[in-house]
Order: sequence, then C-alpha cells, then structure tokens
Amino acid sequence: MTKAQPDLIVVGAGLTGLTIAERVASELGKSVLIYETRNHIGGNAFSYFEPKSGIEIHKYGTHVFHTANEKVFEYVSGFTKFNNFQHKVLSNHKGTLFNFPINLNTLNSFFDLSMDENEAKTFLESLKENPGGRAENLEDKAKQLVGRVLYEAFIKGYSQKQWQEDPKNLPSTIINRIPVRFNSDSRYFDDIHQGLPLDGYGSWFESMAANKKITILLETDYFDIKKDLSPDIPIVYTGPIDRYFDYKHGLLGWRTLDFEHEALPIDSFQSAAVVNYPDLDVAFTRIHEFKKLYPERRISNGATHIMREYSRAAEREDDPFYPMNRGIDREILSKYKNEKVGNTIFAGRLGSYKYMDMDVAIAAALTLYRNTIIPLLT
Repeated sequence: MTKAQPDLIVVGAGLTGLTIAERVASELGKSVLIYETRNHIGGNAFSYFEPKSGIEIHKYGTHVFHTANEKVFEYVSGFTKFNNFQHKVLSNHKGTLFNFPINLNTLNSFFDLSMDENEAKTFLESLKENPGGRAENLEDKAKQLVGRVLYEAFIKGYSQKQWQEDPKNLPSTIINRIPVRFNSDSRYFDDIHQGLPLDGYGSWFESMAANKKITILLETDYFDIKKDLSPDIPIVYTGPIDRYFDYKHGLLGWRTLDFEHEALPIDSFQSAAVVNYPDLDVAFTRIHEFKKLYPERRISNGATHIMREYSRAAEREDDPFYPMNRGIDREILSKYKNEKVGNTIFAGRLGSYKYMDMDVAIAAALTLYRNTIIPLLT
C-alpha cells in the first residue's frame, strides 16, 4: 500500500514554517510534513526549562516578543498568553552601567549633567558631526546621529565585535537610525504589545504544531531525503537559500553566534536580563540572565543561569543568524533568485536572506499563506 503524500512540505520548523503549517492544516484542512534538522521546533526562539533550577533558558539568546501589528498579536494570542515583561537593556562601558538605547538618563549619567528633555535635545545636536551630509559608512552615520563620544562608547566596539570588521568598512545602512529618547523611558522596545509566553516558548510552538494534520520529522535533513520526494508536492523552504542550490554561486555572508552557558549558585548575577559589553577589551558582546525575563516566577533558590554571547563569521556548518548583506552578497543573492525552482517557495529569514524580528516573520508568513499558498492548494 502506497504511503499517503502530504499536501505541502515545509523545510524548517521555525516561526515561518510553523505559521505556514498551522494555517494550512487548521484553515485549509490540508496535510503538512515538516523537515527540521535540529532536535526541536521553534528555530532560534527555542527555549527549555533547566530541570534542577526550573529556569527557562533561551538556547540561542534572549527573545522577547514585541509587535505593533494587531493582526499578528491576535494570531499569536491564539496559542499563548504573554507576561508583561518590559525589556530594559543596560550597557556596561568601562565598568559603569548605562541605559541603552540612549535616553535622558544615559546622557545625564554619561556626561555628569542634569539636563531636562529640551536641554538634552539641544546638547545632542551639538555633538552630531556632519548632520545631513553623506554617510560613507557605519561610523560616519553613527557620528551624524549621536556624535563621536557616544559612538565610541556604545556603538563602535559593539559593532566591531558583532561584525568582525572596522565600522569604517561597514555600510551605513546597518545603522540607519539609533534610537534616542529624551525622557527616562528605558524600554528597549516601544511596541504596544511585548512580553514572553507565560508557559514558555516551547509550549507556544507545540500549540502551533498540535494539529494532527501536521507531521514533524526532527533531526532530518531535507537534502538527505529530497531525491525520494514526489516532485509534484509544493515546498515552502525556510532554510539558507545558498544551501538549497548547493552554493553553486557562492556562500552568502552570514554572522553566527557562539554561546557560553554557566549555571551559578547565586540568586542574581546582573541588574538586567541583558547587559551589552561594547568595549573591545571584552571578547563577548553581551550577557543574558534568563530568570530576569520572568520576574513573576519568583525563582530565588540560590541559582541563576547566564550566557555569554560571541559573534563571528559563519562557515557552512554553522547556524546562520544575521545576513551581512555586503555588495558581493547582493550579487550572489541575485543569481540565486534568478534560478528556476519549480514548485519551491523561499520564505523566512534564511530563505529570504533578510533579518526579521519574530513578529515580522509571522506577518510575512501570514501574507505568503494568503497570497500564495491558498491559491496553490485550493
């Protein structure tokens, strides 16, 4: 007896793949088969509970859901409820902690002043270099926006560590704007909806994948079984686009992240869930302390878990995180986009070679479902 074929194949069980699969299964009643190389679903937003301490750990770095898109929030609220966590990042410059993004507190503390909002606006304008002029690179752009002193304190070293490149050699588009607040609002995001899933990201993703018409094969590489699949089944591919074509036009530039986890026998390690380290004499870019993402859980058992984050260029075997989007990358990407792909649809951060926040990835997946997948499967 021939095994039933799915109506749709999805490569990758991150937020894009899960959203497409959930809609196809729940709304169209069609069957979906997902191939995922990792041993879990949820992509880089995956988290798990450390059994000894009960702390929820974000395996790939802190992920705080935030959105101003009401349709996206309505959609995700069907699978999870969120706490009211307001993400407040600190930046450790030369051993002193400052609010980041830059706000009134940052300016007054850094320059040892006591300005009000209007005074701070005037003061920042006096720091800017070549405002309105042409910015040839990231350094020029940052100096236009916040001036040399703040750039060198909070942005230069962090950017250099993040991209392993002198900011003078990085495109200005990386830093089109630097958020600056002239009040004391220290939130990292100002979206109306923000927080973390009350029962954890794992519970959220499992709820999305709960439909019996969705089958997920973990630790399965699509390219190992590709030749055995029917060529008639539509595919939504959310993996790296260059990998799909076996790198025939070259390897796209990606940044990857390395993580150093450490369990500590103390209640608290730092003053915020995330602390940036912009100074070049510190190898990592930031430290995460995960229990601070869920203050309502009141975990105070003499244990905490931190994670140091390091950035470097991705090799073929690495998980890609951030597209470098250099001129050569855009040339390579153009060649891949001109390839004939039959019934394969490229989607998501990796398939599009475009960095996306969680809400943007979900919004793009819902649009793809409405505009492309529905006509394809009905």
